[in-house]
Amino acid sequence: MVANFLLLLTACVWGMGFVAQALGMDHLAPFMFNGLRFFIGAISLVPLIWYFSRKKTLVVGNSRTLILGSLALGAVLFIAASFQQVGLLYTSAANAGFITGLYIVIVPILGLLLKHSTGVNTWIGCAIAVVGMYFLSIKDDMSIGYGDALQLIGALFWAVHILLIDHLARKHSAILLSQIQFVICAVISLGVSFAIETTALASIGLAWGALAYSGLISVGVGYTLQVVAQKNAHPAHVAIILSLEAVFAAIGGILFLNESLDNRALLGCALMLLGMLVSQIPLRYLVKSWGQKAVVSK
Repeated sequence: MVANFLLLLTACVWGMGFVAQALGMDHLAPFMFNGLRFFIGAISLVPLIWYFSRKKTLVVGNSRTLILGSLALGAVLFIAASFQQVGLLYTSAANAGFITGLYIVIVPILGLLLKHSTGVNTWIGCAIAVVGMYFLSIKDDMSIGYGDALQLIGALFWAVHILLIDHLARKHSAILLSQIQFVICAVISLGVSFAIETTALASIGLAWGALAYSGLISVGVGYTLQVVAQKNAHPAHVAIILSLEAVFAAIGGILFLNESLDNRALLGCALMLLGMLVSQIPLRYLVKSWGQKAVVSK
């Protein structure tokens, strides 16, 4: 129950983070913004690491697997975050949030390769969510927008990221895993930015608000909560709860970015949300509830 609450809080933080990410690119290019926000996120964890080190409660585990695992996490995080951030240049925060949430479909599929068990309710929910994405993103001529396509590719890597964390979080300190992956993602992002982007120092100052939220809250707090919560949660359930960030992204886009959704998009969002909820409720509970209602009606 505690793990589910932490995951829901993470979803809220990340959903609102789409607003900050969109606003940040009013002044900064995608890779520079990502590099700075993950660097800020890494720094934000230094006091916690110092505190737990003093208390001697920092579980390092095998240092070799910690470093190798963190390298893998950081690389996947860079790829996923890059597709998401660049995609935001071409689509709305609401669309980005809902399409990113499709990792609920990808996680259980990839989980089959790792011999994870997945309930029928998860597959039913996934099917409903896919139909919802059709109404949200696929145009009348059966094409998909460039920004939406980038978000969809990113969703694949977010799914891989969730499964990697599920494997590593049970063996190592959540805080150390988080900080090292943030540093790796920041270094790669800044390296790419210096190679292909031009950034003025004044632009960084103008984006300070978006960077502060994205770095301290969305990255520092959000990703660390994810790693902590995943110690005691099934990866498929993690994906379902975290995908609720789509709802918060849509709310944030409407409130702070003056975005709007037409009736087709609203239907798509509603179906995706329904799919996420159905996936979270055990099928036996639904059958039992429907059976009780049938008896009462008689």
